[in-house]
Amino acid sequence: MRIRIVDAFTDRPFAGNPAGVLLLDDGPHRSFPDDRWLQRVAAEVNLSETAFAHPLPPGGDADWALRWFTPVAEVDMCGHATLATAHVLHAAGRTAGTVRFVTRSGVLSATAAGDGALAMDFPTSSLTPTPTPEGLAEALGAEVVSVHDTAAHIGDLLVELADERTVRGLAPDHPRLAALSERGIITTAAAEDPGRGYDFVSRCFFPGLGIDEDPVTGSAHTALAPFWSARLGRAELTGFQGGARTGLVRTALRGERTTLTGRAVTVVDGELLAPPA
Repeated sequence: MRIRIVDAFTDRPFAGNPAGVLLLDDGPHRSFPDDRWLQRVAAEVNLSETAFAHPLPPGGDADWALRWFTPVAEVDMCGHATLATAHVLHAAGRTAGTVRFVTRSGVLSATAAGDGALAMDFPTSSLTPTPTPEGLAEALGAEVVSVHDTAAHIGDLLVELADERTVRGLAPDHPRLAALSERGIITTAAAEDPGRGYDFVSRCFFPGLGIDEDPVTGSAHTALAPFWSARLGRAELTGFQGGARTGLVRTALRGERTTLTGRAVTVVDGELLAPPA
């Protein structure tokens, strides 16, 4: 079975957010195998997410079924692994124009843009102001400006910090963070200099899912888009995310839907020698 590793939300190797991609019709299977096998493959790949997809019969609401697994758990939504999967399908000539995925978060689509990027249609996250959880500032090592709960399909806390320098300099206590959110912590601040090509910065931490830091998190931008669009007064923005690895996500707020646009590059294309029984 053919397996790829794709760096998402970047146009160069060894940047952005890497994801494993396994198209199940590259082998004898055209459906999802046993969940235990999917989880074992994701643990072996050991990236923040591995995407598994199989084709659907023509004429339906979607073209492919798509699921995402971290090394320890399945997740309801993943932006960068969706981008990686769409990139693989386009690069392999398996689709042209728009590809639709049925997922645990509904039908998501990815459309080829003229500049080589892919524009993904995702549900916009709701944002509910919430008191700062006890111990959050201490776990982050930074003063907290505001905290918002995100929608159920995300399950993160969006935490606004004072400035870009604070976000970039974070060295959080990951075990303490794991107990403070259903899924993870999105930290963010306005860009220090929008002339650099981005409007806000973020870093995302998911220690409860076996991921201390996720480099460039597409799903988080379904919450970051409405958060910063309300503050900056523009529907279309660019976010810069990451610590050691970084990437850019272009966001366009469209009411209940948010468009996330980025590029991707395949860095590994190989063979999985342990297919399902």
